[in-house]
Amino acid sequence: MPAEPLTGPPRGPSAAEVLAELGALRAADAPTRGGRTFAYVYDAGLDGLDELASAAYTAFATVNGLDPTVFPSVARLENEVVGAVAALLGAPGAQGTFTSGGTESILLAVKTARDHARAERGVTAPQLVIPSTAHAAFHKAAHYLGLEAVVVPVDPVSFRADAAETAAAVTDRTVLVVASAPSYAHGVIDPVAEIAAAAAARGVLCHVDACIGGWLLPHLRRAGRKVEPFDLSVPGVTSLSVDLHKYGYADKGASVVLYRDAELRRHQYFAHAGWPGYPVVNPTVQGTKSGGLLAQAWAVLRYVGEDGYTALARRVADASDRLLAGLRGLGGVRVLGEPAAGLVAFTVLAEGEGAADTGLLLHLADEMRIRGWYLQPQLSFDGLPANLHLTLTPATVDRVDALLADLGDALEAARALPPVTVDPGLVELAAGLDPAALGPQEVAGVLAFAGLDGDGGLPERMAPVLALLDALPGALKERLLAEFIGSVFRI
Repeated sequence: MPAEPLTGPPRGPSAAEVLAELGALRAADAPTRGGRTFAYVYDAGLDGLDELASAAYTAFATVNGLDPTVFPSVARLENEVVGAVAALLGAPGAQGTFTSGGTESILLAVKTARDHARAERGVTAPQLVIPSTAHAAFHKAAHYLGLEAVVVPVDPVSFRADAAETAAAVTDRTVLVVASAPSYAHGVIDPVAEIAAAAAARGVLCHVDACIGGWLLPHLRRAGRKVEPFDLSVPGVTSLSVDLHKYGYADKGASVVLYRDAELRRHQYFAHAGWPGYPVVNPTVQGTKSGGLLAQAWAVLRYVGEDGYTALARRVADASDRLLAGLRGLGGVRVLGEPAAGLVAFTVLAEGEGAADTGLLLHLADEMRIRGWYLQPQLSFDGLPANLHLTLTPATVDRVDALLADLGDALEAARALPPVTVDPGLVELAAGLDPAALGPQEVAGVLAFAGLDGDGGLPERMAPVLALLDALPGALKERLLAEFIGSVFRI
């Protein structure tokens, strides 16, 4: 008999078996098509679009985007993708870069502002002025790049940034002021022109986070909807980010960061010649990267076309109109702000009080998940109520009536459940804890108490877990979330 191999695995499974394993894993995920997952996914509902994106990715999967002199197709594709974005959102002379997603686009815009201010104004202790509704990626960028984030509260009724308060927060150390079009949390558009003018008056750059709305808003305007100017055509706006994997319907990750001119974009680049290897120049955070994501974004933009995107925007607007009317017709439901670009957030009110009821809202999220819908819970923050967030796409148009019907039933079921309670003693104890001083065993104990130990998966009902998180101080909440994700990716 032949001897057993001493090292190495036995012969691998067949390709069919490998794909079957992946299919089984995928079956446990939330659906990304069909219009029942109202967060994380953007579905154009167009036949053949997924297949086109997949084929385009495959054709360029082995192309290395690190060096466009070796792979000139990369420069051609990127110039055409960025050119399409600049034509839609730019001004004469606008320049940009294709990135892996909104977080990288924002990170690069913040780096550019930091380095520009250092070179032009001598700023060495940079500050970033952002509304409280700015995406968490700005805080991440400040953390990574050594900036101080100066957070300005938003209007508690409209949820829009306050231009006057933003202007008052600008100092000689400010390198960038931020506005959102729209903000992710509530889907409302900040007063971009006012914020940009205030920044320009102090000689400070202004970035518009249009990761959500950058591709949708211009096509909504073309479809006949009123959309206030928000892009690089607005005086004082110096950079803008737009995700093509959102309402451009490309696969993730595909985004563009756009600048008013090449001189500003130059501060984004990293070049290094102080080592014995090849000369390094990186436009983005990544060095080596597959050309596949760029190719599939290019293919999707080409295939759908301007008229196609306008028709899709019209479908999103129609879905939004019907959803908002239905939500406002449900007793005890309050839509937050005036959603303008495919995102909707709503809260629910306690019976007889008129105040937002976080426990009831979280019960509602669980009841909707039981009925096959995923609505994204967002916790309370700085006086802004907890809410459920929905992302509308063309694929949701035919699902709105079914969603509203189930929502009414789910709300009735949620009101019949026992109230979600958090032990006041535990909240008081948590308020006195120093998250940095907690040891691994203490953190593990709190996670286990909250039902987030990472071993048995998530609890069937998330309302008690989220209610506890909602009641904890922000720093402790962040520590627990970091430890929880570490328990999920435990190897």
